[in-house]
Amino acid sequence: MSPDLRLRSAVLAGKAAATASRMLRRGGGTTIPGDVALAVDPRALGKLAAGLPGGVVLVTGTNGKTTTAGLITTALRSNGEQVLNNSSGANLLFGLCAAAVADADGAGRMRSRLAVFEVDELWLEQAVAELRPRVVVLLNLLRDQLDRSGELETTAAQVGRALRRLPPHAAIVANVDDPLVTAQCLDLPGLVPVGIDADDFLLPGLPHAADARACPRCGTALLFERVVLAHCGTYACPTGDFVRPQPATAVTAIGAPAIDALRLQLSDGAVVSAAVGGVYNAYNVLAAYAAVRALGIDPTRAAAGIGGFRPRFGRQERLRLFGREMRFLLAKNPAGFDEVLRTADELGDAAAYLIAINDRIADGRDVSWLWDVDFERLARSRRRPKVVAAGSRAHDLAVRLKYAGVDQQRVTVETDPERALRRLATTGDPASEAVVVPTYTAMLELRRVAERSGAASAFWSEPVGTPS
Repeated sequence: MSPDLRLRSAVLAGKAAATASRMLRRGGGTTIPGDVALAVDPRALGKLAAGLPGGVVLVTGTNGKTTTAGLITTALRSNGEQVLNNSSGANLLFGLCAAAVADADGAGRMRSRLAVFEVDELWLEQAVAELRPRVVVLLNLLRDQLDRSGELETTAAQVGRALRRLPPHAAIVANVDDPLVTAQCLDLPGLVPVGIDADDFLLPGLPHAADARACPRCGTALLFERVVLAHCGTYACPTGDFVRPQPATAVTAIGAPAIDALRLQLSDGAVVSAAVGGVYNAYNVLAAYAAVRALGIDPTRAAAGIGGFRPRFGRQERLRLFGREMRFLLAKNPAGFDEVLRTADELGDAAAYLIAINDRIADGRDVSWLWDVDFERLARSRRRPKVVAAGSRAHDLAVRLKYAGVDQQRVTVETDPERALRRLATTGDPASEAVVVPTYTAMLELRRVAERSGAASAFWSEPVGTPS
């Protein structure tokens, strides 16, 4: 077969763009190489993916993509696989292509055997068309960035169209505790339903941030027997036309000994321990386990591999800054914030928070969702935590905290990222761990402070593939 000169040119141009981006300090080269490669050869991503003999795994959903993709990647690598992963979190088509370009040699040959890509749910349909994945993991569908994504039902319909374009042999690992997810994949071939049957850490009812309250088929209000988080749990339509299916693999018991530890008992007899915490991460660990099993890894090795995972940047990452231990817990929408605050309060017993709200494009310009977050938890917490309100919308957050009943004597506003972190370092007991809860771009700004101080490496510095 004659060499594909256009693909070679695309790869070389992309690699040059990555080098230039980092030399000029214009970024980590996590998307620009993909932009350049696709400009040279619009089919570059599909062509590179075709060179992966083990195929492609796509991980999508509103929350948990980076962590779940990392869990799958770690488990596969621990079992001897050469795996490409867009570990920086750049999850649009350009980011996927940038990761593939980094993994390829100058002739366009891939070094890895398979790829695990997280992909934005609005780009899933294009990614499916280009990559023809072997496995798709669908975690959840939650309200997020309405000014970019539109209504949640619109996003769900787009995801459903993407799933219907999958090859017939593809497996769909889907969280059927989410009725919006179930509605999009219930009748599709290859469905691997997963969910939580454990009664540990249940909520007393649907929280304010729950979005899917009505039957997706007839519009009747769903009845929830159990609520795990947001609108995820055990549900049924009273008309009988829609009910949560029985998972093929379920969590039957959740042990949460610390803010950064889970021990899950699964319905197939496996016990999976992971260095992540919170009920929301139980879903991520379960989905990762089911995906690794779908790729042919046996239960014992799948569980052991997941146990080797360590949190990705900003997702329960622990750093020491300005003499204080700080834990970063990324949150970007009402459901995510509720679960992060629940985890920090109940499992971490946090007494000092930095909450940073930005309204850049990657966060969503509209921050009215702050009024849907259960910040009242901070007011009723027995620890009476102190809060540094930070980010470009710090004052909006301070107003929200006031109406949540948080004593204003316990709230400090500081919009500068470094000064905010320094203020957190001296807030409350300096011997205790402080919790940083930022939106996406706020997390990047705060981590840049950590990088300059030597407390963290650049978020894009982890290799995307396993060298051959």
